[in-house]
Amino acid sequence: MQLDFAARELIIKLVYYGPALSGKTTNLQALHRLADPAARGRLMTLETRDDRTLFFDLLPLSFRSDGEVGLRLKVFTVPGQVIHGSTRRLVLQGADGVAFIADSQVGETQANAQAFVDLKENLKANGKDLRRMPVVIQFNKRDLPDVRTDDELSRLAARGREPVFAAVATRGLGVVETFAALLRQTYRTLDAEHQLNAKFGIDGDAFLREVAAKLGTGKSVDELLAACLGGSLDGVVRAGAP
Repeated sequence: MQLDFAARELIIKLVYYGPALSGKTTNLQALHRLADPAARGRLMTLETRDDRTLFFDLLPLSFRSDGEVGLRLKVFTVPGQVIHGSTRRLVLQGADGVAFIADSQVGETQANAQAFVDLKENLKANGKDLRRMPVVIQFNKRDLPDVRTDDELSRLAARGREPVFAAVATRGLGVVETFAALLRQTYRTLDAEHQLNAKFGIDGDAFLREVAAKLGTGKSVDELLAACLGGSLDGVVRAGAP
């Protein structure tokens, strides 16, 4: 988390990580379409010959507390191609939370696993521990043939700590739910570490409600999180490496 003294803003950085063509950019494009135009910034995409996104997409959503300190969200994607490892490591610098976007197709299982190991190693290179980082996992492309079954995803989810969501990002399904879960985990971690309410007068619940409203779903954060595999917010389904 960064503090911009001039703008009186706290900046939270969220990073979408995963193998090439798993749907990271598609997730951000869907979020950008859903967001209130008055609250969103310009979505910036850099494309290269061998990957859809070379550096990042940016989606700021702003919130201002009673203490007149703003919260700004910056959401980045990383390039999935193996050759862009140094760029992924650079984008992860200063990340407060990570959404891992996995490809549901059975044939992409190894690519998912390699990307998850890559995430762990790049976090370590940046002095961070995956076990202490807020992380959610999304299994995207659920509409394609030859995907891992719902039962298989539920079994995977039972083995680890990260909430798991199913998605079809091209249709916007599961996109906001994944984002809401990541933001909630990240905010709670930052609040525990930095006492955001005590120091800056930031009401975390009000912030999360405001973000949900600006994404135009008509749902509360709790309703969005109930879409986690297993359908229960109280008994959060958890996942290991995909």
